Amino acid sequence: MKAYSELPEGYKEILSIDLQKDKKLSAKIHILALIIAVLAVVPMQFFVPATELFSMEDLGLYSIRFVSIFVLIIVYMVLHEAVHGIAMKICGTKKVKYGFTGSYAYAGSTDFYDKSAYIFIALAPVVLWGIVLAAVCFFVPREWFWVVYFIEVNNLSGAAGDLYVTVRFSKLPKDILVRDHGVGMAVFSREEDAR
Repeated sequence: MKAYSELPEGYKEILSIDLQKDKKLSAKIHILALIIAVLAVVPMQFFVPATELFSMEDLGLYSIRFVSIFVLIIVYMVLHEAVHGIAMKICGTKKVKYGFTGSYAYAGSTDFYDKSAYIFIALAPVVLWGIVLAAVCFFVPREWFWVVYFIEVNNLSGAAGDLYVTVRFSKLPKDILVRDHGVGMAVFSREEDAR
């Protein structure tokens, strides 16, 4: 896994993805995120019904749980992008830039990443936080389960774009290099017929 500060000789751009400009792709990723969320929430109802979240035995605690969900989602978004940035640094990036577009939070760089490095960068947050949040869900009191599990659902569904590019890039030639500038990326290869 490696990052390159400059594009090696002989590489040409074979694919460009820009979620800000490509409204059709952006809509598909939002639909994928919704499908992932539904698939995560519905089966969990059989184990811990969401009605546990609405338990009003203690009105103060009820309010704290709902405020916690919103605060934790914001904290999670920052931590998700921080893990992307840390993964970029592990691959050799010197400078990571962070931002928020209104629709997407992002970590980006001017470096070029080989295929395995980019897939590692894309999946690092969903894997790390997926494991951490699953463990926390297991240990929290039942009335707090859905507070934590909503963050887990956000982790899984919020990674729809990362999952999309991972699948898409897995099908591309082994020699690809990816430059991820945040909400968009360009893919380069030496191969002539790369699609």
